[in-house]
Amino acid sequence: MAPLAKDIAEQPISIIIPFFNEQENVEMVLRETRDTNPHAEIIAVDDGSTDCTASKISAFSDVRLISQPKNLGQSAALYAGLISASHEICALMDGDGQNDPADIPMLLLHAAEVDVVCGYRKNRQDSGQIKVASRIANRVRKLFTGDSIRDAGCTLKIFRKEHVRFLIPFNEMQCYMVAMLEHAGLRVGEFPVNHRARRFGRSKYTILRRAWRGVWDLIGIQWLLRRQIKWPL
Repeated sequence: MAPLAKDIAEQPISIIIPFFNEQENVEMVLRETRDTNPHAEIIAVDDGSTDCTASKISAFSDVRLISQPKNLGQSAALYAGLISASHEICALMDGDGQNDPADIPMLLLHAAEVDVVCGYRKNRQDSGQIKVASRIANRVRKLFTGDSIRDAGCTLKIFRKEHVRFLIPFNEMQCYMVAMLEHAGLRVGEFPVNHRARRFGRSKYTILRRAWRGVWDLIGIQWLLRRQIKWPL
């Protein structure tokens, strides 16, 4: 019998949040996440920050801190949190304050319908330049990978820890995570989520940097998907 949405929504979950030099945002993000997900395991991954991010995370006794030895990137931080999660259902979100953790309970209600629940930023609070670049990147990505989602850059996702075995960790993996999961045969659903303007700090990515890396990533992910082992579900 398929699990009921209510049953899944009541299961304990692990929420993984990567941080890199986000000392102004840590307290707000962690407090909001705890307030909106009171029973969740919260895993904060400090990705080699050089500011006070780690010490600010340590001030929260109910948050698990994972410290990377150096800045390894968002993909490595997310992967470290996933393999360390205590619960079967895992949720991912950004640590810059732009994702709304209040969306996680809503997304959980869809976990009975699909294997991978993805948020998409319906009303993005980014500059026009970033939004145009993102639209182009999403179209090109879909051309190469054949995945079904419109917003691969939205970190808000929910899936089971057992499905981490379908992921190959590499830099910028987060942009192709759904392609790997969907290509493995998992059902994917995409649902609108809130998106907020960044209040403090600045983005760690530039359009030029993403574009240059994206060329090589697309070549590599296309080869990888063609060679991916089809594990039985």
